[in-house]
Amino acid sequence: MVINKNSIGRTVKEYALVTFGILMYVLGWSIFLVSNNLVGGGITGLSAILQYATHGVIKIGYSYFVINVALIVAALFVLGFGFGWKTIFATVLASIGLNVFQTIIPADFIQAIALDNGKLMSTIMGGIMTGVGIGFTMVAGGSTGGTDIIALMVNKYHNVSPGRLILYMDVVIILSSLLVPSYKPSGDLVPFVEKLTTVVYGFILITINSTVLDLVISGSRQSVQLFILSKHYAEIADAITKDLHRGVTVLDGKGWYTKENTEVLMVLTRKADLNLLLRYIKTIDPDAFLSVSSVTGVYGKGFDVIKKKM
Repeated sequence: MVINKNSIGRTVKEYALVTFGILMYVLGWSIFLVSNNLVGGGITGLSAILQYATHGVIKIGYSYFVINVALIVAALFVLGFGFGWKTIFATVLASIGLNVFQTIIPADFIQAIALDNGKLMSTIMGGIMTGVGIGFTMVAGGSTGGTDIIALMVNKYHNVSPGRLILYMDVVIILSSLLVPSYKPSGDLVPFVEKLTTVVYGFILITINSTVLDLVISGSRQSVQLFILSKHYAEIADAITKDLHRGVTVLDGKGWYTKENTEVLMVLTRKADLNLLLRYIKTIDPDAFLSVSSVTGVYGKGFDVIKKKM
């Protein structure tokens, strides 16, 4: 049994995850948020404010694309050519999707699933979908750009937390919706009192969004520690290193009940790969004794990296 994860297959999988993530992101905005004249953080939130202020003349996708292109070009000079094609791909795909889905999704469907359920439920559902979308995009190595790029550029020259800076920018963007007029899809001007409640919904939205995003990212990076006791330890160790491309540490042990010396294999792997690893071991030795435990963090080659403070 040979498992070969070649670069082409890995690249296709990553772009598929980015596509799925962006699809979730734009659907969350198109179905639940834009239909209710809700605002959020980031460049998408700013673009939504522009669409509401111009009564749909400047659609979200246009301003989202222009602002992100400007930021990416600036980042290339400040941060170097480290963003890659996935960020550009995600930005273009989101720009198209934010415009297209507003026109192709039936109004009756939006009325039933979003408008009839109220702004609070739409805020929750929109926050969940956009959070999941950004999470899948980031897990695949992509990015939706926007305020993330600004935070990285500022962080290069100033010792400011990117997460805190992004939060500050989101708050400013949401509050800025109070300063510009906002029109509903029907053409009616949104009253100032209603805009105040929209700001509150915006704060709820970014809270849900960031919480879901953390859950998606931490879930994908969670690692497990596996101890394996088997008479076929050498065969299992060779298979894990050669076929699954994971490191194996062989520990000397002694079974106290049998008083026999034995070798114990220790393997660290991503939780997402655990089921495959277990099935692989059982095909070699159905009687192997296995112990699996979650670990708080794994740092080193193939896992997370400890970032140095500037």
